[in-house]
Parts: sequence; structure tokens; C-alpha cells
Amino acid sequence: MKRDEKRSAVCPLCGKVYHGYPALSREDGKTLLCADCGVRQSLIAIGIADDEIEEIIRIIHRYTDGRES
Repeated sequence: MKRDEKRSAVCPLCGKVYHGYPALSREDGKTLLCADCGVRQSLIAIGIADDEIEEIIRIIHRYTDGRES
């Protein structure tokens, strides 16, 4: 399966089932993750605090849940 194809899979980091396009792990450049874990890794890389990361993810969900990409 190509990395840019929509899929249903279990995220190896958080263990949740995700649907849609996977994110590529910043740690190894190979592992496919759910979008939330991809966002978390990106925000951690730029030094955002954990509580802010979770708030950003909540905001993303508020504006994207239920929409097709």
C-alpha cells in the first residue's frame, strides 16, 4: 500500500484505530501513524508544551471531525 492512500489501521503509538491518510513518523521516517500522533510529534519537535499540544488537537478535531479530506 502506498503511504498516501486512505486506510484503516491501528496506530502503533497510541493504539487507536484511525481512518484516512496516515502520518509518517518523524522518529524513523518509516512508521505510519494516526494523524493525531503525527501532529503530536511535529509539535513536540518545535517545543510546544504537552497541555498546549492536547488543546491544539482538540481544536483540530472541532473543525475537522466528520469531514472528508
